[in-house]
Amino acid sequence: MYDGRERRKMPLSEDQIESIAERAADKAMEKLTGHIYQEVGKGVISKLFWLVGACAIGLWLWLKAKNLI
Repeated sequence: MYDGRERRKMPLSEDQIESIAERAADKAMEKLTGHIYQEVGKGVISKLFWLVGACAIGLWLWLKAKNLI
């Protein structure tokens, strides 16, 4: 807690440094994990759209061959 003294002259204790480092590492892992999940999700959605498109074209060609369209 800030008590009015110049904080730049007060060195951090080892516990404070360790706490800051752990919090920074946790935040970095959360961001990295979120980014990885986001990229995997984009890949899955992209493949799903390709599959739906291919099935739609296949269905259209099949219906056209059967003279239903």
